[in-house]
Amino acid sequence: MKKTLVIGLGIIGGSICAALTKAGYCVDGADLNENVLSLAKEKGYIQNAAKDFSRYDTVFIAVPPKATCAILDSGVFKEGALVSDICGVKSEIERVVYRKPRAYRYVGLHPMAGKETSGLSSASPDLFNGANLVITLSNHTEKSAVDEIKDFAKAMRFGRIVECSADEHDKKIAVTSQLAHIVSNAYVKSPQVNDCKGFTGGSFQDMTRIAGVDEEMWSQLYLNNKDYILSELEGFINRLIVYRDAIKEEDETQLKAALKEGKLIRQRIKYTKK
Repeated sequence: MKKTLVIGLGIIGGSICAALTKAGYCVDGADLNENVLSLAKEKGYIQNAAKDFSRYDTVFIAVPPKATCAILDSGVFKEGALVSDICGVKSEIERVVYRKPRAYRYVGLHPMAGKETSGLSSASPDLFNGANLVITLSNHTEKSAVDEIKDFAKAMRFGRIVECSADEHDKKIAVTSQLAHIVSNAYVKSPQVNDCKGFTGGSFQDMTRIAGVDEEMWSQLYLNNKDYILSELEGFINRLIVYRDAIKEEDETQLKAALKEGKLIRQRIKYTKK
């Protein structure tokens, strides 16, 4: 059986280990934290702690962007190995990978799954059940590598698989993920948030659920996707100004129009994993 390695055993890396192990794969793990490695073995998510990356046929890299780039650029992998990252940005990753010839076959991945909590303790073999998976392709991507990735995706029980360029991925993810996290993080900074006991409901929970970002990782994601996230932020700010001005000027007609426009757009959007 081919040997599989997952580098970085946080919620996503740990869940890859757990899901593939559950599906019958032989999975080893690598992490800077020895306690995390011990816990992964204790849970049965991995068989061994890996030291030599070149022994593996397939490698999933589940660490923040800077570390991912460093591993992809300097790591020693088995010739012909399938190497995939799961970063939330892809253009910068591709630039690093393709700036010189590589012995490995690269495919970019982005599992559209997660929780408001992080770390191996939040990992689950069922995290990806029915979830979307984005595969990024370029002129350098080998078909054999994509076919193998899809076999892994099936084993992890992903739902819809979307294929696109790195640039399209980064443009879309700026609004579907990155802007949403910024808005949530900014929203909780209202001074009133500290004293809302008894006044919160579903809307408050929805707005605050993803505010607790890992600042080390998310700051890297935002800066690596600077142009698209700035475009989305500026557009969002401009749209908020419409509501602000309508309320300030007591312009009920404009306020109703803005609210109705948003309502109709929401009704047209299909929110489904599959």
